[in-house]
Amino acid sequence: MAKPSPKIRAARYSIATAAGLAALKLVAGLATGSLAVLASAIDSLLDILMSGVNYLGIRQAEQPADPSHPFGHGKFETVATLVQSLLIALSGGWLIFESIRRLLRGADLAHLGGGMAVLLLAAAVSWVLTRYLHRVARETDSSALRADALHFAMDVYTNLALVVGLGAVTIFDLPWLDPVLSLLVGLYILYEAGRLVRHSMRDVLDEQLPETIRKEVEQLIRAHHEHLLDFHNLRTRRAGSQKIMDFHLTVCKHLSVEEAHAIADHLEKRIQQQIPGADVTIHIEPCLRPDCPGPAQCPVDKTRLEETGDESEVK
Repeated sequence: MAKPSPKIRAARYSIATAAGLAALKLVAGLATGSLAVLASAIDSLLDILMSGVNYLGIRQAEQPADPSHPFGHGKFETVATLVQSLLIALSGGWLIFESIRRLLRGADLAHLGGGMAVLLLAAAVSWVLTRYLHRVARETDSSALRADALHFAMDVYTNLALVVGLGAVTIFDLPWLDPVLSLLVGLYILYEAGRLVRHSMRDVLDEQLPETIRKEVEQLIRAHHEHLLDFHNLRTRRAGSQKIMDFHLTVCKHLSVEEAHAIADHLEKRIQQQIPGADVTIHIEPCLRPDCPGPAQCPVDKTRLEETGDESEVK
């Protein structure tokens, strides 16, 4: 059996962790009657669903191109990110609704110490998982794992905030503070969901890659100036972890088809080595200078002559 990729392995760890935390928080929430703890448990239950969607999306995105998907399956990862963000938004909306209902009707709380201990444990576990997911997402440039890391990071912050709040409820006897805290958590979840939607929609709408990556591509092209005369029409977009780009490359018209192809092939491999996940397409164009000096004076052919030392190879 083939060893799973780092992204698949990270997604599996995410599902297992979410399942364990959800069970622990659910027991603690039912025992204490705390909406804050139950809200955190529901958030972990949603984590299971979201991590499952992530896993399916990443696994499908890693499938090679086929006749139905000639550009690959990278967008499956983007779809997984979008589904996650929508589910996070739904959980935030439910928390806000339930918090307002509890504020109006009131609720009895008990044994909050146990609930606080569970939340502290959950925060510690989520922090460790967040660090791991961030590292794998950075190494693989996975938008889905980046979203997964984000909602587990949210768990860390919200659990710590809930512990502080439940401590205040216990010390100062302020039961209304529990739904207020849940309301704030719900608003924060909606805010983060909005960020995820914006991020995933950039990929869906084929927004160009960040300017830093475009500049890096341009520098790599210019590094081959001895083999080319010009480049233009550089276009970039993202599909999951794939960075898709294409551009036109102008070369000396006296080069053979084989020579021009070798230049483009070498440049494609160079870009793919320097930019993980790059999918490069190069359109070769001949130089159409009306004052062409001829093959003997062409800068490209001069370089080639220096490399080969054989003028007879010039066509």
